[in-house]
Amino acid sequence: MRRLRPTTVRARATVGAGLVVAAALALASFALLGLLEANLLRNAENDARRQAETVAELAATGRLGRARPPGRAVEFVQVVSADGRVLFSSPNLIGMPALPPAPPETPGPRLHTWRVRPVDGDHRQRVVQVVTQTPDGPATVYAGASLRDADAADDTTTAALVIGMPLLLATVVLVTWRVTGHALRPVEAIRAEVAGISDRDLHRRVPVPATRDEVARLAETMNATLDRLEASGIRQRQFIADASHELRSPITVLRTQLEVALAVRDPELWPELIGGALEDIERLQHLAGDLLLLARIDAAQPVAAVPLDLGALVREVLEARLGDRVPVRADLAAGVEVTGGALWLGRVVTNLVDNAQRYARDGVDVTLRTTGGGAVEPAAVLEVVDDGPGIPAGDRERVFERFARLDDSRSRDHGGAGLGLAIARDLSTHHGGTLTAEDCASGARLVLRLPLTPRA
Repeated sequence: MRRLRPTTVRARATVGAGLVVAAALALASFALLGLLEANLLRNAENDARRQAETVAELAATGRLGRARPPGRAVEFVQVVSADGRVLFSSPNLIGMPALPPAPPETPGPRLHTWRVRPVDGDHRQRVVQVVTQTPDGPATVYAGASLRDADAADDTTTAALVIGMPLLLATVVLVTWRVTGHALRPVEAIRAEVAGISDRDLHRRVPVPATRDEVARLAETMNATLDRLEASGIRQRQFIADASHELRSPITVLRTQLEVALAVRDPELWPELIGGALEDIERLQHLAGDLLLLARIDAAQPVAAVPLDLGALVREVLEARLGDRVPVRADLAAGVEVTGGALWLGRVVTNLVDNAQRYARDGVDVTLRTTGGGAVEPAAVLEVVDDGPGIPAGDRERVFERFARLDDSRSRDHGGAGLGLAIARDLSTHHGGTLTAEDCASGARLVLRLPLTPRA
């Protein structure tokens, strides 16, 4: 049974449309034949009833001899007495026996349909019998209307339906098959193209039909997805290349220092050599931690939705800093509550302050306030300003790229691998906020905006 079921969308759509149309045509055919039959029978009945009632009135007044032959719509008329004698007959029933009475029914006109073979061939008659009282006693008037036209109309209509309905059904099935195939042809082209795309040729794109319909939107969405995948692949390869380069430099220096330490036989020089090696190991440790954190961010790990006091968090991070090269001045508003992870937001504050202290001359200012209200979405705004050389306007986005360094910050003496601001921006975005470099009278000004926790 499963083999007989259609397996493709095209076949299922065609079979479904065919079944629905076939059922609709069958119901419409039966309804048409029923309505046609009922209408023709009603017309024949009305003609026979009028003729029977006219003859019954003549018989009731004793003027049965004045009865005229039936009209064109009525086939015959016959009047039969209570004892079975034929009192009057239309010319085509002269000499014929009395018609059999219909089964007893309610008083009044009694309707009955049966075949009358002796009357003008083999066809149905719609017979109306009316019982009336004549001067000679009760009599029954029979008037029969031929159903020849009704039978002919039924036969013609049935023949037309038997021939026309299958043709119409076949036309619907054929049109559905072709239209569905035409509509699904772009889908098959999209499927074939996607099936041929591997991780090494993400530059390929699926064809977009010019139909401007759902299939075209599907192709556009697929191409947009491929754009994101290609960009992600390029970013990942660039990240791996940059990380390899950043790791190779301290590893090379560390190996050189260890080789020198092995070659030097003077014990007094060993502490200096080992100290330099430890510094490079620490730099490697920080770099590995940053790379692991970026991997966690890229994996879109969920943020702990915990309400926290951002001012208290910033103050705690600043108080924990020891041995800073330049002082940090804080102006923190109270009661600024945001939702997020304390560990990750603390890392954002740490990276921003580290970056500011790396280039500041005399000090760093950290300010926390709130903005918004009314039609503007309220937000917490954390500004970190230093009095260093500042960030050129053309580099205010590039500083947030991974492994990005400006020309005046490339020396190893400044420390860092160019990941601090990239991590800070990614964590800010992960919390639904933004991190930007904005205009400042002197030095650099980094602004963190986070949505406030909604008040109950």
